[in-house]
Amino acid sequence: MIERHLEIAARDGSMNTFVVHPDEGGPHPVVLFYMDAPGKREELHDMARRIASVGYYVVLPNLYYRTVRDFTLVRDEPGMARMFELMGTLTNALVASDTGAMLALVDGDPKADATRVGAVGYCMSGPFVLAAAAHHPRLRCVASIYGANLVTDREDSAHRMLDRVRCDTYFACAEIDTWAPPETVATLEAALAQAGTPYRLEWYPGAQHGFAFPQRAGIYDKPSAERHWQRLFALFERNLKR
Repeated sequence: MIERHLEIAARDGSMNTFVVHPDEGGPHPVVLFYMDAPGKREELHDMARRIASVGYYVVLPNLYYRTVRDFTLVRDEPGMARMFELMGTLTNALVASDTGAMLALVDGDPKADATRVGAVGYCMSGPFVLAAAAHHPRLRCVASIYGANLVTDREDSAHRMLDRVRCDTYFACAEIDTWAPPETVATLEAALAQAGTPYRLEWYPGAQHGFAFPQRAGIYDKPSAERHWQRLFALFERNLKR
């Protein structure tokens, strides 16, 4: 496996990014990995490595690069307040712009097959992958894993841009999730159906928001996490390797 920590020239500055891919057999299809609110960290690097291990070129950026180079969440009141402050600096439009910078990276790397690109986003990045697909129709598939704020009252809410999302989409919904309660998911699903977006939406019974993260004590649920990996790899396999 080849791993690199790169600086990507984005519109608003230098975006520090983790890139990992197999050391042979390329060029490899690309997976853009969008972080959750606690930020780019070794736990996510390990998840990126798992995706790369089955034949993908994975790009995991620090989406908070405009504000901080590194963010380590401390789960106390000030730490959580800082996390929400950082979340508030991001918009669908900003991350769509950052996606353009990531695509420029893979376009220029012969180890990446930039004609085959998919994306996955966790938590706050659920809407970001939809925005990426809406702004960059070359994406072949996207997955939102317990996505938060998929339906808002903002003009640029992710559910309002689904008419521009024509790629294969997957939504993993935790049964216990204050960020995406059943009524929000119902609104999302109605918008998906109305827009004609190809999608699969699944509930994960008994699972909590964050269930896929191995280091989320008391929340990580291995059966649900493994199920999400199966679904994710199947999505990538049929859209990026055929």
